[in-house]
Amino acid sequence: MHRTYVRIVGVAMTLSRHIPLSIHAGIETLTAPLVMAAPFIFGLDAPAAMACMVIGALHLYLALQIAGPQRTIPLSAHAGYDYALAGFAAVTGLVTGAITGTWAPVILLVGIGVAQVALTASTRFSFPRSA
Repeated sequence: MHRTYVRIVGVAMTLSRHIPLSIHAGIETLTAPLVMAAPFIFGLDAPAAMACMVIGALHLYLALQIAGPQRTIPLSAHAGYDYALAGFAAVTGLVTGAITGTWAPVILLVGIGVAQVALTASTRFSFPRSA
């Protein structure tokens, strides 16, 4: 029973990973500047702006590590870093919202975390055999 469940979950996880790694990197590269600009566009306070700048910079760094021929982060660890960044964004949003007493940074930063989890969970972390 247990092996069957594990096999079914493994097949479901494999089937849901339909975004190629190059598209993942492109999405992260395009959205990182948006994350950094969001607090200024929405008029959020300094703690939210600092959090978004750090998250956006790390987001861009991770995206550029995917395509680089001399990457310092192994591909096998990239998904873990993406999930950690998503968790950091969500926790930072909750803490920032608690400190400032407003909902806007919570919505923005938790939304960034949820979007990062969705992207990472949908990505196939492997290169084509010809690459």
